[in-house]
Amino acid sequence: MSNQNRDKYIATISVVIPVYQGEATIGQVVDELASYIHPSISDTGLKYVVSEVLLVNDCGPDNSVSVISQLAQKYEWVRPIWLSRNFGQHAATLAGMSSSTSDWIVTLDEDGQHDPKEIAKLLDVAIEQNSQLVYGRFTAGAPHSKWRNIFSSVAKWLYTRLLAPEDGEFFSSFRLMSGEIGRSVGAYAGSGVYLDVALTWVVDRSVTCQLKSRVEYPRRSGFTFRRLLSHFLRLVLSSGTRPLRLVSLIGFSSFIFGLLYAAYALYGRFVNGNVVAGWTTVVISIAMASGATLFSLGILAEYLGVVVRNAIGRPLYLIRSNPLNDAISRTRKSRQSDQ
Repeated sequence: MSNQNRDKYIATISVVIPVYQGEATIGQVVDELASYIHPSISDTGLKYVVSEVLLVNDCGPDNSVSVISQLAQKYEWVRPIWLSRNFGQHAATLAGMSSSTSDWIVTLDEDGQHDPKEIAKLLDVAIEQNSQLVYGRFTAGAPHSKWRNIFSSVAKWLYTRLLAPEDGEFFSSFRLMSGEIGRSVGAYAGSGVYLDVALTWVVDRSVTCQLKSRVEYPRRSGFTFRRLLSHFLRLVLSSGTRPLRLVSLIGFSSFIFGLLYAAYALYGRFVNGNVVAGWTTVVISIAMASGATLFSLGILAEYLGVVVRNAIGRPLYLIRSNPLNDAISRTRKSRQSDQ
């Protein structure tokens, strides 16, 4: 590429936003992004432009459908993606990624906690570190409730220490990735996959970028404890066979402990003449063995569920037409016009 062509090159960015309960906030997020649809320059001199914003409607309980439709009419660079039902944040994000067209993909939350002006920093880090995947890491922690931050920190610690590969890295929902990588993962990721785990399968390495946190827009969060627990379970089951190795380790440890306890009891009985209470020994042994067995079977059952869902062809997501102008709506309007 000649120097003249290099000077003219502008990196295009697709912004993907999964929308579940964004009726009160998504309009403000899109209005902020409007400042970057024209070419901008990062701190290191990189030229970039937000070429499209993909709003993925995840069929939440509020009126996000109407808000997304209004934003698409207001801004020509807003592309709505309509899912047939609620598939969850990660599936919605993957649907938007697979529908993108730009050089780079940035994923944002609908609540405004991610500042669009920080996109330039993510891009700078990607070029400086020669990485196809950059995560935004808040210096003061994510602006969530205390219990949610604690749960998230524990989950990430368990993943990076016990489940992730040796080069496991921090992850968050504020990411920048190569468009080529993002579209491939979005198209081929299986049902129930944890997005960030899927990305680790195809990128050489991921890096982080330190960002300033800001308070999210006021709204009712869609993340209940049950949803967060489901996210963690998906993270565990997507991390490969390492949890199975942990199950094997638990079973082996239980077996070794049982042998040591039996040796201790026999030594006390035949050498020191101690009488070990039989019922206590039986209860302890059964409790330990059954606990380890049930835990192991539970993990194996979850893996079997993932295999079954993939085998029967359950889709990760399904894109449909605008629910305000689909077959049901058109038929209803025709009936009303006949009346």
